Amino acid sequence: MELREREAAQAGKPIRHYQIWVPYSRISQNVKRAVLVAEDDAFWQHEGIDLEQLKISIQSDIGSGKAVRGGSTITQQLAKNLYLSPSRDPLRKLRELIIARRLEAALSKARIFEIYLNVIEWGDGVWGAEAAARSYFGSPAASVGPDQAALLAGAIINPRVYSPAHPNTRLLRRQRIIRSRMGGYTPPAAVPVVTPTPSAPSEDQPPTELQTEPEPESQEEPDTAEPAPALSPSDIAPTSLDPGPSSQNEKKF
Repeated sequence: MELREREAAQAGKPIRHYQIWVPYSRISQNVKRAVLVAEDDAFWQHEGIDLEQLKISIQSDIGSGKAVRGGSTITQQLAKNLYLSPSRDPLRKLRELIIARRLEAALSKARIFEIYLNVIEWGDGVWGAEAAARSYFGSPAASVGPDQAALLAGAIINPRVYSPAHPNTRLLRRQRIIRSRMGGYTPPAAVPVVTPTPSAPSEDQPPTELQTEPEPESQEEPDTAEPAPALSPSDIAPTSLDPGPSSQNEKKF
């Protein structure tokens, strides 16, 4: 977020920041399924790093002579988005791996996924699933259908190029592939809610997850598809592994 603000300031453009933070239970299961299919289908199995995908990524980079494949898990992407630059510097990648493991040790999977869905970039000045759903479909994230969710998930790979508002041929193709695979994923319906805001940890000591309680299960209708063969940048403390408790404050500039 801060990077986009700096880019806008350098270009002399107005800074737009639209984000509405919503709890995990108020994000459609369709969105969760689609994002898992598109970004990290092994999210519930790995511990922050998908070693198999990392191996493929390294081999691809070596073969091409440059960094061309990401291979990043959802946890790694969150680590990069919250604490690091988007550069492909090897040292930055190493720090990303370390922070990802610390996030997995400190927070539950559902909490990591909740934060990711609320801070991910989804277009020019659009951050998080709620803002994306309202911007592109005029509805809350809780009401996003399977086709809409697949379109949103397909745009994550490059949200500055692929717009759900004006999908090009490649984005529509990604939507079809993601939609066909969504039936095989069933994310958990509850997420631990952090009650007090954690204090900033030291570099060597990440925080542990605080006292929690489950949120009520979503009443959303299940997806019947068959499986195929609002926080601003200043609200996220750069030294904290958890941005804090969920809020429903809308920020639109």
